[in-house]
Amino acid sequence: MAPSATTEFKHENIVVKSGLSLPENAAKRLAKAGIDTNTYPTRPQKPDFLDQVYAIRSEPREYIDPGTRADPSKHALLSACSAVIHLTRHIGTELHGVQLAQLTGQQKDELGLLIAERSVVFFRDQDISPQQQRALGEYYGEVEVHPQVPQVPGAPGVTVMWPDLQIRDMQQKANFRQPGGAARWHTDLVHEAQPAGVTHLHNDTVPEVGGDTLWSSGYGAYDKLSPAFRAFIDGKMAIYRSAHTYVDRENPGAGPKHVEREHPLVRVHPATGWKSLWVNRAMTVRIVGLDKPESDVILNYLYDLYERNIDIQVRFRWTPGASALWDNRITQHIASWDYEGNEPRHGTRVTALAEKPVFEPNAPSRREALGLDKPKAEREINGAY
Repeated sequence: MAPSATTEFKHENIVVKSGLSLPENAAKRLAKAGIDTNTYPTRPQKPDFLDQVYAIRSEPREYIDPGTRADPSKHALLSACSAVIHLTRHIGTELHGVQLAQLTGQQKDELGLLIAERSVVFFRDQDISPQQQRALGEYYGEVEVHPQVPQVPGAPGVTVMWPDLQIRDMQQKANFRQPGGAARWHTDLVHEAQPAGVTHLHNDTVPEVGGDTLWSSGYGAYDKLSPAFRAFIDGKMAIYRSAHTYVDRENPGAGPKHVEREHPLVRVHPATGWKSLWVNRAMTVRIVGLDKPESDVILNYLYDLYERNIDIQVRFRWTPGASALWDNRITQHIASWDYEGNEPRHGTRVTALAEKPVFEPNAPSRREALGLDKPKAEREINGAY
């Protein structure tokens, strides 16, 4: 039985089975949630073969985005907030005064639409257990249970985000010159048949200074393109691969191979109907139908749109108990390693899978839909900040 909220917690340097000591805030949160730290974290049975991974979630699933049900004014959600702060003009909103674990169904729908419009939404001082985090994730789609990462015991799909543990597993400490995998721009789970939608990262422990996360807008990246360039890439397909590699059972001597799937370079979000550029340097391999030199030149330019345009990016400074919910269909993100692992960081992450990516030729871009290139008096009000 989980301790009550009034139970006094005494931190006694809890050492988990990995041999690492849990940060105090993490230990308090897990104890309150009734999580057995003696088995923390659990690890899934890793698949060895490529065909095993392709078989995971291989059947099509119906998906209805909760944002499509939302009141466009988002009154139920926004009226409950003590403050609504848009961190930049094009991406990122922070909501104060609401608890994610207590949202109603209507508020969750409206939050889904807000994430679809603003790409990433932030909350501070959240009292949310790993189990409640998973339940919220299930509202936005099937929770992805990753076959390669540590998880919270009793909460499958709640991934443990603990750099000290990752360093121990890899037996190679990140450093200033080589900060590691999360410290490069990427989008999660692009290799899935129905890739990631909303991800929720909750950090209970963060460095006093540093360790920020940045997001970049796929809507904005697409709008940076000239009309002729948009016409060229609209409808084109690309190959997207997994972060991890596996053995081909039919040809084991060929070496490790990635899971690869074909998706459109430009996709349309079901809740907003806006076009978004959907590539990332880490996992988009090539454009279908082009020679490799042609594909490389174009992809490198498209990656740069996300990575080099600071006016379509937002940077979030974490505080203990903060949550970020972002949409992988319309963003990339990157973690800053400027704290160099000198202070503890710990959190949990839940990712909900969404629809098979689709391209709709008649869909507008964000700027077209909101009239942002028109005189101010003629612009649409909804979504234009």
